[in-house]
Amino acid sequence: MSEEPKLNPLIPELLCNNVDVSIAFYTQVLGFKILYQRQEARFAMVERAGAQIMLDELVPGNPRSWIAGLLEVPFGRGMNLDIHADKVQELYEHVKTAGAKIFLPIEEKWYRADDIDLGCQQFIVLDPDGYLLRFSENIGTRQTQTAL
Repeated sequence: MSEEPKLNPLIPELLCNNVDVSIAFYTQVLGFKILYQRQEARFAMVERAGAQIMLDELVPGNPRSWIAGLLEVPFGRGMNLDIHADKVQELYEHVKTAGAKIFLPIEEKWYRADDIDLGCQQFIVLDPDGYLLRFSENIGTRQTQTAL
């Protein structure tokens, strides 16, 4: 019997056109590992440094495909997943070399949180189904520069 995986309190489940293509992208390009999968159900749970995502192939007519409205490609409109990571610059170079679609090139960005700014280095890549994956690395804090 396998050890029960430790699951996060919040895990997004992403519908995919082809779970095999998605698994290959997440594992080979982004460095996720498969926690477990149900091949007969076209499902996989993947993890990268504590970030967990469920990948579920869209099967037309399956009552277990929970869809609240019209679903068109790209599936990820209106949401991005912020995935905290180490060595974001290195990951960015790997993702570019792999030919993945970059939505936002790598940048340094500061976000105000009350009276301090939280700094990160970040980029956004689209997965095969159009989900926006924002990889960010903490670069520290500073006093807020301007009031927004």
